[in-house]
Amino acid sequence: MIRINNLTKDYGATRALDGVSFSVNRGEILGLLGPNGAGKTTTMRIVTGYLTPTAGSVEVQDMDVADNPLEVKRLIGYLPEFAPLYADMVVHDYLQYVAAVRRIEPGRRGGRIRAMTELCGLGDVIHRPFRELSRGYKQRVGLAHAMLSDPDILILDEPTSGLDPNQIVEIRSIIKEAGREKTVIFSTHILSEVETTCDRIVIINRGRVAADGTADVVKARALSGTAVRLALLDAPLDDVQRHLMAVHGVNSVVRVLDAPLPVAGALLVEVSCSGQNLRELYAAIKARDWVVVGLNSEGHSLEDTFRELTGAAGDGAAAGADGKAGEESA
Repeated sequence: MIRINNLTKDYGATRALDGVSFSVNRGEILGLLGPNGAGKTTTMRIVTGYLTPTAGSVEVQDMDVADNPLEVKRLIGYLPEFAPLYADMVVHDYLQYVAAVRRIEPGRRGGRIRAMTELCGLGDVIHRPFRELSRGYKQRVGLAHAMLSDPDILILDEPTSGLDPNQIVEIRSIIKEAGREKTVIFSTHILSEVETTCDRIVIINRGRVAADGTADVVKARALSGTAVRLALLDAPLDDVQRHLMAVHGVNSVVRVLDAPLPVAGALLVEVSCSGQNLRELYAAIKARDWVVVGLNSEGHSLEDTFRELTGAAGDGAAAGADGKAGEESA
């Protein structure tokens, strides 16, 4: 459906995208993640034809975006981070205007507007002007705009940005409903949203693809370790750290101070180690006759993975690049 091939975008001496490549299959919901300035918005704008790349190409249904911009745009519904609404227009009139711009046949316009009004929950505000709407309702209208022509592809840039938790759940439900029939790419900073909504994720960092796969695959590839939280009796911290750090595969042993103790006087530590070394870890504890009064073992979260793959990126040159992209497309 969508193939992004070695995409590069320069703004003067600043490189916003540096050889980005990935594909999106028909009927797939793809989450595009990355810190601010990583290149997510630039990528989306190139896919939609709003920006041209310095190098590389984007193909949508076997059509090159650069060679067939209008044909590709007819296939795509696009919602930028801030929906392009007119404050004095009434919601229904605005959707009628969008239907005309998108060249929906006059006989189909009323039915499409009613369908989007129901899907996006706009019934209570359909005859109100935008200046009276909350941010959540404005985002719903933006989604209705993007889906009005029944495009095969939806590209949504931070569709839940600035919304309250209830609004986020509502927008997420709309995206999942749309994803049953369409190809969806959306960017977000809410990692739990990605795990509950997306079939696959791509993480971009400093203009390059840092990870690509399902959430479980990305977590497994980025961090093969396991976090083990132990509560021990009769175990001095210095001895625990020295003895457990000697176990092959243990990366760190740190005291946990911000959690309740299962037993008074217990020492609570978190051990980061390779999963295959858990047996050696337990053997080391047994050899010291420390009493285990609490134990919890779990894999790393997507948030841990995101931090590991992106570090402190998003400041400096890369952030300036996406900022300049926004200015150019305004």
